[in-house]
Formats: sequence, structure tokens, C-alpha cells
Amino acid sequence: MNPFDTHEVRNTVAPFENINLYAADPALQEALLREGGAEAAESLHALGAQLGRAEVLDLARLANLHSPRLHNFDRSGQRVDEVEFHPAWHSLMTLLIENGAHASPWLGGPGAQVARAARYMLFGQLENGSQCPVTMTYACVPALRQAPKIAAKWLPKILSTQYDPRSLPVEQKRGAIIGMGMTEKQGGSDVRSNTTRAEPLLPAEARAMFGDEGEDVYRIVGHKWFFSAPQSDAHLILAQTDDAGSAGLSCFFLPRYLPDGGRNQIRVQRLKDKLGNRSNASSEVEFTGAYGWLIGKPGRGIPTILEMGSHTRLDCVLGSAGAMRAALTHALHHARGRSAFGRPLSEQPLMQNVLADLALESEAATAFGIRLARCFDEGDDPAQALLARILTPAGKYWICKRGPAFGAEAMEVIGGSGYVEDGPLARLYRELPVNSIWEGSGNVMCLDLLRAFGKTPAARAALAAELALAGESDADYARYTQALLADLEQPQSDEFGARVLAERVVLAVQAGLLLRHAPAYVSSAFVASRLAREPGGAFGRLPAGVDCAAILARALVE
Repeated sequence: MNPFDTHEVRNTVAPFENINLYAADPALQEALLREGGAEAAESLHALGAQLGRAEVLDLARLANLHSPRLHNFDRSGQRVDEVEFHPAWHSLMTLLIENGAHASPWLGGPGAQVARAARYMLFGQLENGSQCPVTMTYACVPALRQAPKIAAKWLPKILSTQYDPRSLPVEQKRGAIIGMGMTEKQGGSDVRSNTTRAEPLLPAEARAMFGDEGEDVYRIVGHKWFFSAPQSDAHLILAQTDDAGSAGLSCFFLPRYLPDGGRNQIRVQRLKDKLGNRSNASSEVEFTGAYGWLIGKPGRGIPTILEMGSHTRLDCVLGSAGAMRAALTHALHHARGRSAFGRPLSEQPLMQNVLADLALESEAATAFGIRLARCFDEGDDPAQALLARILTPAGKYWICKRGPAFGAEAMEVIGGSGYVEDGPLARLYRELPVNSIWEGSGNVMCLDLLRAFGKTPAARAALAAELALAGESDADYARYTQALLADLEQPQSDEFGARVLAERVVLAVQAGLLLRHAPAYVSSAFVASRLAREPGGAFGRLPAGVDCAAILARALVE
């Protein structure tokens, strides 16, 4: 040894990479098969191998290191409002679009929503910023189908599996992506307080300007405080209208380029400097006489956009589950390879408790997310539609809310090396709060859950039917679900307790799924730690007798 060497580097762990993310996850594989997505198993296996490669995982680092840049003007002074992205961003978007993460459910086939959900969870383990425009493109389809002329022109490009980032009129592109803008400075979640206004063009004026496309055209003046993915080919927004007999918020489709090839009057003021999600461009805009095409009926913008919102909220659940899974795999991989006090971290009893608790949380989130996706596949069944109506806001609240604490605990497993930017844990930790905030904060979701139970009495019966599938063989589960259903027999108007209700609903459904489908050492530990006693506090509170070694062996197959 060189006498001037300061130390020998040992007891380090190789990065978690070059592993098949799908093959390593038995819980996801099982959920895909039982919820109707079996036809996608082979393609998901191939995708898992691709996304787990070192060079693909590194795209996430590069896309977040080199954040997008806004260029308002070209070199001759013309207003362009173009966003410049690092090549890694475009590589990520290509992967997502080519694999149908934005479109596959709308192209048909058995279990299409379930297969897409599993795919989206795998991408959630890779990079979360690029999922934002993909989610909005996926979710816009039901809304656009309410405007047949727009759908006929745009849906072939939206459903294309070719990613085309060029800034061109849609007719010249191989594929299109869609964004949205709802939030204004004065209102936040209260979109009814929006001040952006839309004035209809006279029919003769609209025809003169836009020919055959001059129907239901409005001139829009106002702003959006959050305008997601400004590089998108079009956006859906809400604006106030004064149409006779239908005043109120209406939904509009704003293309980036107008039918004559000119740029729409959408002025990007700046890009948001965000805590996380830094690969993705979020912006502030002003509409200085932009043109928008009405979607749905005037004054009915919120109902028009609601179906889009239900799909984006599904993705918040799936994205959070995917990011938690990523945090778990990095933490568990590290604990298996790192030794302390004479043995691997993963064999230390207290560390086993923490890791197994995280593994239970991750598997329950996966099972819930894929089950919820099946509700969307079977939306023609009234019972499944009702179940989706309650589980979407409840899941969006609880699973997204669990994310930041989960990420922090996984970071602590790795220790100081997890807290620095050299590895992915710091980035994952910054990503996890956004799904709780975006598309309706936790309070908004819980109030929506109250409305669902209050306005739809049959929602309780749909939940009861789902919970009954697990039977009553587990006494703690039976007591928990009976108490929940008894409380739901009363009118649901207690806003003060709405968060507790949402948590109880999700925990009951997760426990039922695990009791029916997971090994007993998983389901019994989940019930004992979440239902048999008050949940909460830090991870690592599993009771004595839990088979942590078996849970961890299942959690990550390396």
C-alpha cells in the first residue's frame, strides 16, 4: 500500500441499475395478471429490462440537472415563446410515447387501462417530470370527444406513438401532446373565481378568419398562474363566458398554432422555479386575445373537464406508487450490500422493521393503483364506475400523502449518501410532494370524497361489495370494515373529519386486496400494523412476529 494513500474504499454498494424493474417486482406482476392485463405481460417484461439499464436510468439525472430554458424571442425580435430541453428529456418522452403511455387505453384491447397503469408505474421508477405532459395527453381524450370536429383533426396525432417535439402546426406533425391550465393567481383550487374571460366571435367573423373551423370560436383575455407544459401543441383551459342563459366557466381548446399557421396569442411570462419536477416545464402565461374553441356546452366547463380530472388523478396515484417503489428498491438494494456492526444492514432487526414496513406500503399502493385502473377499464359497469368515483379521490389523497414520508425514510436508510445529489433519492424525495398538490390538493380530494358519498348513496354499497370479497376470516379486518361501513350509513357532511375518512377507505381496500391476493406474511403484517392499531408515526413500527425476511425477499428480486 502506498504510504501516502489516505484510505482504502470498501463496504460500498454498486448503484441499483442493470436490473429488470418488472421482473424484480412480484407484486406488480401478480396485480397485472389478476386485474385483466395479462396480454401486456411480455411487453412489460421487455420494458422493465429497458428502463432498468444504467444508461436509461441516467437520463433522469441529466434531464433534471439541465432544466428547461425559456426563449421568448428569436434573434430577429419576433415573439416565439419556445422552451428548450436537454436531449435527455426528449429521449425520455420518446420512451413514454413509443410505449403508448399516453394513448394505449384509447386504442382498445382487454385490460388496456390496467396494462397502461403498470407501464406508467414502471416509468414512475425512472423519471417523473416527463410523466406530466404524458398524463395530460392521455387524460384529454374524453374531453375532446365532446367536440367531434376537433377530435377528428387532433386525435389521430394525439394517439400517435411518434414523439414529435417540433414547434409546428399540428397538420405538419407526426404526433401531438396536450397540456392544461386551470389555476389563476387569485383562486388556486377555487377555479370558480377565475377571471380569464372568453368572448364569442360573431359567426361571420369566425368564418372569415378560420373558414370551416370557425365554429364556436372565442377570443380569450386573461392569465394562468400554472400552465403546464407550455411546449404542448394545445391546452385545455377554463374561462368565464357571458353567453345568454349559460354564463359561467366554460372549457376551451387553445392550439399553439392557429388554422392559418400563425401563433396563438399565448404569452409565456416565465417558467416556474420548482422544488422538484425540474425536468418538466411549468409556466405562467397571459392570453392577449388568444383564440379558443369551445369544448362542451357554455357555462359547463367544470363538468366537461371532470372526466379529464379523474384520469389525471388516477395518474397521481400511479405516479406516487411508482416513485415509492423506486425509493424502496434503492434503499433495499443498499441495505443488502452495506454492512454495519458486523453484518448487512438488511439483517439488522430494527432496519428490517423499517424496510419491511416500507415494502408493505409499496405493495399496498401497487395493488390499490392497479385495482383502481381496472375500475376505469370496467367503467360501463355501474358498480365499478361508482367504485372509481370514491377510490380516485381517496387514493389520490392517501397514497400521494404517504409519498414524502416514504421518500424521507428511504433516504435515511442510505444515510448521508442518500441526502446528496450523487444518487437518485434526493430527486425522488423532491418529486413526491407534487402528486399530492397537483390536480387537487389533499383537502380538495377529501371534500370530493364527501360529495361522492353524499350525492350517490349507492357508492357505499359499491365499497361494501369490494370489501366483502376478502371475507371475514381476519377478525381485525372484519371489525375495521364493519365500523367503516356503519359510519358511512350516516350522512357524510363532516368536513373536519374528511381526511380520516379517506384514509380509512384506502386502508380498508388495500387490506382487502392483500388478504385476497398477497402471501399471508404480507397481508397479516399489513392488517396488524394499519388496521389493528392506530396507524401513523414513522415507518418501522411493525409488531413482533412479522416475518420481515420473507417480506423483503418478495419486495425485490435481484
